[in-house]
Amino acid sequence: MKTKRFLVAALMATSAYAIPFSAFQYDSPIRVMAQDKQFTLEDLNFGGHNYRNMVPKSQYHTWWGDQLVRLDVEECYLVDKKTGREQMLLDTAQVNGIIRSASRDELGVLRHMYNVSFPEAGKTLVMVNTGRGNLLIDWKTRQVLWACKQPEGARVLDFCQASKAAAVLKGENLYVVDNEGVERQLSSDGSRSIVYGQSVHRNEFGIDGGTFWSPDGQRLAFYRMDQSLVSDYPQVDIEARSAAYEPDKYPMAGEQSHEVTVGVYDLQTAKTVYLQTPKSIDTRKLPESCEMDGKAVYFTNVAWAPDGKTIYMFELNRDQNDCRLVSYDALSGKRLQELDRETSTKYVEPQHPVTFLPWDAQQFLFQSQRDGYNHLYLYNLKTGKCRQLTSGQWVVMDLIGFNEKARSVIIASNECSPIQRNTFAVDVKTGRRTLLDNGQGYHAADLSDDGQWLRDSWSAPLVPRVIEVSPTGKAYKKGKIGEGVLFTAENPWKDYRVPEYSCGTVKAADGVTDLYYRMVKPVDFDPQKQYPTIIYVYGGPHAHNVDARWNYSSRGWETYMAQKGYLLFILDNRGSENRGRDFEQATFRQLGQVEMQDQMEGVKFLKSLPYVDQDRIGVHGWSFGGFMTVSLMTNHPDVFKVGVAGGPVIDWKWYEVMYGERYMDTPQQNPEGYKLTSLLSKAKDLKGKLQIISGYNDNTVVPQHCLSFLYQCNLAGTQPDFYVYPGEGHNMMGHQSTHLHERISQYFDDYLTK
Repeated sequence: MKTKRFLVAALMATSAYAIPFSAFQYDSPIRVMAQDKQFTLEDLNFGGHNYRNMVPKSQYHTWWGDQLVRLDVEECYLVDKKTGREQMLLDTAQVNGIIRSASRDELGVLRHMYNVSFPEAGKTLVMVNTGRGNLLIDWKTRQVLWACKQPEGARVLDFCQASKAAAVLKGENLYVVDNEGVERQLSSDGSRSIVYGQSVHRNEFGIDGGTFWSPDGQRLAFYRMDQSLVSDYPQVDIEARSAAYEPDKYPMAGEQSHEVTVGVYDLQTAKTVYLQTPKSIDTRKLPESCEMDGKAVYFTNVAWAPDGKTIYMFELNRDQNDCRLVSYDALSGKRLQELDRETSTKYVEPQHPVTFLPWDAQQFLFQSQRDGYNHLYLYNLKTGKCRQLTSGQWVVMDLIGFNEKARSVIIASNECSPIQRNTFAVDVKTGRRTLLDNGQGYHAADLSDDGQWLRDSWSAPLVPRVIEVSPTGKAYKKGKIGEGVLFTAENPWKDYRVPEYSCGTVKAADGVTDLYYRMVKPVDFDPQKQYPTIIYVYGGPHAHNVDARWNYSSRGWETYMAQKGYLLFILDNRGSENRGRDFEQATFRQLGQVEMQDQMEGVKFLKSLPYVDQDRIGVHGWSFGGFMTVSLMTNHPDVFKVGVAGGPVIDWKWYEVMYGERYMDTPQQNPEGYKLTSLLSKAKDLKGKLQIISGYNDNTVVPQHCLSFLYQCNLAGTQPDFYVYPGEGHNMMGHQSTHLHERISQYFDDYLTK
């Protein structure tokens, strides 16, 4: 098998530019002298007591107009963007002195400077959140210009800086607290069945909240979700004296879903209207045998026009193959116009709201994969015409913002490499792109208020973290990157024994597509020895494991296991993100099948390496990765000796409507696919040692999955192991995560090393 390999040893760089990126792409691994210290899980696991000391240090900044401010615990500093020199701007003592002098002690005190922002360029105003309320302070005149206390017994969902109003949840009902602290109740029928102002559609379609303020803060759009017809899943609270019934509303694939509407509250009139959304946009008649509610429509990516009078929203049918971009009158709720429509023989995934050009309220950008890759499209409301702004066999990963003066949009993309993230300016008129960073690694950028300056935090395989500032417009000059370096993180592992990290590609099962992998070799690696090997897998959509960050984005647990003498291998199969529509949708209606084929190509590659012990190959993954772990263990029982599956999906008919039906259709529409991918019938094929781990109160992959698989194993006479975390959900939180990874590690120690 032909294989490309990119090899790198960690811990070589003591500064941001010690080794050029191109110098280690096709070279042999660089070896360093091993140090004496060894890692523990307390060092490497995010729940560990020493974890914070073992990740690369960082700095935290915010923008004050086009001026950069560094935030620290008790102080914040004005930063010179060219030299990095700092000047004290404010501290907590100064802010709290102003609060006390204004006799606003009931609002509490500012405990750290991370909870401040600077709302207006050129004005000495700071917005402060104390946890008990919000204040607008003029630190020059030492005045509190505005203050609002958080309502008792309430949860602030969304604070609007423009109007100083807040969307608040009290009990199950939605309120608005205006800039004078007056509460206005928007709903009265809120309950666990009628949900207001929160995420809907199980957080799919890019949804991460349920309230949306207009630009001037005078109107609030919000979700109302009626899930009264959705079945309850019987979760149990074991902390009560007698275990208590605490059900979740959980809509399973092919079953009754919830119904969502969008309300708009007007602060001036104190009235609410509901958008006159359709009850159904299904494009074909459902078969009589289909039990699902054909009327379900998904409403997502709510956005406001700049004048606050029109709402734009994507509407998606339940089959998720017909997506409409629609506008609504925010004053009357009337449906105005269908501006765009995208259909597919598989599925359409709206993930981002429209974004208006700041210099032209008649034009907006939206994102779509319609040409095979996620790109930007520019829509003109005057002409009704749409044109593609970016194109190529790469994806737009984020729309960061705009440089209004240069008439450009700033984006993140993987144009430089499928495993990189770099920042570009795109001329809105011509589509011409300009790279705004060094072309290396993985970059996270944010813009000044005017968009002319960019703060860039980045890492590369040999670079733990660098933070720098550069201009985005005509002042930008290629080759002068690094003049505005503000911070270079030291390597926190410089005194430790570390493994060797490498990256490369293997061909997918189709023989054409390149798949990227990460390999972590044991500490003190000896190519003459054979090592037990663990494949870590996720494999599902909207995620990937391998990119060009520090150590190729290796997880701390991999380093821990490599220290113990294991070789780790991680492969991003087809179906994972950031490689284009066809790459992602290759798994449609048969989740796990193409993914397994690709993972087995990775196994073929591993077996070609003389230092991999072919009789000691294990596999581990969580969630979709847990599904993949059980799939690989039962479909290829003679290959995998040991597996640890966390929170595994066992049968997609028990997974939620929105995710499950997107990738599998319904059980009624795709019975063959559900039968093929179900692991219940595979319980009899288990040969190796398999440990299944689950949160006892998992409301994402509900316990019915693993319990049903265990039952089938009982009937078949196979012997998996099972461990639960009482009170925990889909992921173990806090220090229990360290306990979890100790258990995972111990299982491989017990059964894979022998």
